Amino acid sequence: MLHPSYTELMERINKDVEEGATPVVQSRYSIVKATANRAKQIIEARALEERVSKILSTGSEPGGPEATVNMSKEDIITLRKGTPLIADSDERKPLSVAVEELYDGYLTLTESSEE
Repeated sequence: MLHPSYTELMERINKDVEEGATPVVQSRYSIVKATANRAKQIIEARALEERVSKILSTGSEPGGPEATVNMSKEDIITLRKGTPLIADSDERKPLSVAVEELYDGYLTLTESSEE
């Protein structure tokens, strides 16, 4: 069972919407899509961190004996986007982290459903 529930998430996200205005989130689909996208960012960042950690622990990278890591701009952006915004997230599943970030207000949804 998902906690917080969809209803709780929708209420929390729409709490600042004025009466009579269109809510930011009108369906469960918006929440599912936003949390899935955020979980994907976290997964990608964790995979990149694991790759870098493996290179540093073995002390070599293809093409050189020393433990240096050359990261592309895209890798740096992936790490920045995918770094969890809540504490104690290392042992938690990415979707759980994404739901908590949304519930705690670290992520915001816009009309175009981008975070």
